[in-house]
Amino acid sequence: MKLKITTIGNSAGVILPKELMARLRLDKGDELYALETPDGIRLTVYDPTLAEQMDVAEGIMREDRQVLHKLAQ
Repeated sequence: MKLKITTIGNSAGVILPKELMARLRLDKGDELYALETPDGIRLTVYDPTLAEQMDVAEGIMREDRQVLHKLAQ
């Protein structure tokens, strides 16, 4: 489904058609989560548990970059 970026105040946003909102079971005010994948960006219904886990993981990765770099080698 093709979406168009539009101006919303001083920001930019994407308008989600009613059909897409229904398929995602979303209502106005709900949150989406953007995940970067090898195939691009995936939008999914916001998951507070996943968000918390990602925040913890990102903090660990920032603190222990040298350890992660050694593991990747």
